Amino acid sequence: SERAKYGAVQNRLESTIRSLAVASENTSAANSRIADADIAQSMSEMVRTQILQQAGISVLAQANQSPSLVLQLLK
Repeated sequence: SERAKYGAVQNRLESTIRSLAVASENTSAANSRIADADIAQSMSEMVRTQILQQAGISVLAQANQSPSLVLQLLK
């Protein structure tokens, strides 16, 4: 009967809608995990760069002090 056909079509559509909703939710969750991983990696790289920068500044400060120390010893 026509009613049965429409009922079957409606059931298929509802099933498809549920499947698409689950796929959308899974995609959103995957995107969140990717973004979180990118943020963590970026933060790690930033901290690493800051440590290297501070080490470089310290080395330069010590190198700049060396000539003045030599001059003080010669006086």
